[in-house]
Amino acid sequence: MEVNQILSMNGGDGETSYAKNSLIQKWVMLKAKPILEESVLRLSLSRFPECVKLADFGCSSGPNTLLLVWEILDIIHATCQRVNRKAPMFQVFLNDLPGNDFNTIFRSLPSFYEKLKKERGSEFERAFFIAGMPGTFYGRLFPDCFLHFVYSSFSLHWRSQVPEGLVGESGVPLNKGNIHIAKTSSHNVLKAYSDLFEKDFTLFLRSRSQEMVPGGHMLLVMMGSTRKADSSSNQSCSIWELLGITLNDMVLEGKVEEAKLDRFNLPFYAPTIEEAKAVIQTEGTFNIHRFETFEADWDCNMDDMSNKGFSFEKPGRGKYVAMSIRVVAESMLVGHFGEGIMDDLFERFSNKIEEYLEDEEGKYSFITISMTKNV
Repeated sequence: MEVNQILSMNGGDGETSYAKNSLIQKWVMLKAKPILEESVLRLSLSRFPECVKLADFGCSSGPNTLLLVWEILDIIHATCQRVNRKAPMFQVFLNDLPGNDFNTIFRSLPSFYEKLKKERGSEFERAFFIAGMPGTFYGRLFPDCFLHFVYSSFSLHWRSQVPEGLVGESGVPLNKGNIHIAKTSSHNVLKAYSDLFEKDFTLFLRSRSQEMVPGGHMLLVMMGSTRKADSSSNQSCSIWELLGITLNDMVLEGKVEEAKLDRFNLPFYAPTIEEAKAVIQTEGTFNIHRFETFEADWDCNMDDMSNKGFSFEKPGRGKYVAMSIRVVAESMLVGHFGEGIMDDLFERFSNKIEEYLEDEEGKYSFITISMTKNV
């Protein structure tokens, strides 16, 4: 099945929903806020148009989506007040794949507008408009020279498809026993993923270049990699490698077919700094202002769960981290392995993570890029 049809974060607001288990994403968004402020200020220096058109690519659903919209709104409002300028109107487009839970976002809009009216006044409320824009961001979604500001967080590490070339000429899987790049993966597997990233990211930049006005600003936050030149990682084990090990355990117990595991590869690739920068420079239509990296623990922002109204007891680190992976990968896992093993898989996975974190550090790496489209 096509990635566009099966890749989606868990919808709704239940205990296994993305809305309830996206605190790591929230932490990353807030970590990148100073660069977001700088990007919006750069846009304001060129004078806001009468209507500022913003797009969030890979918006997903849940509280983080409108939190980002509010942060951008807040920055622009404060900037206009500081320079004694009338605030512009806003048209915000929320983009994600068609399977995204847009309904949850739309149901939350009345309370968002009520908050906007209460804190900014009815005049500001009437100048703010939000719309959904379903479709893959690896291609065109908007007219030429249309967008003033583009943002994408926690999305560009997802690939448009599983890389081609992961099956040998004789039909033998080249990444046997793994679901992603692991220590036992061959150089050909790494190259297949790397080549696809280059193709996808180039298409993303080219599409946004056509859609953005000259001088428009773009801020991207994506997961990155600490791979060295020899293709190894500074990290003892990646989160996806642990999930693959868990599935292998289930193969040994006869709970998962070995052939099914060998045929499954995630459409995910976190680039190195050098890879991301090289694609931007080769594509050539954007000027980089900031290019920064930072790390986060697998269990970062876990303490914030106490304020989220969970009906179950606050989980341990293993369950917290496992749930954060479940809500982003379950749709693909169900599509390949079936729904019946999910609870067992993630119970085992949480135990595996708990054991791992007793002796090792679990770290995510992130890349933040602030750019302006060349005039």
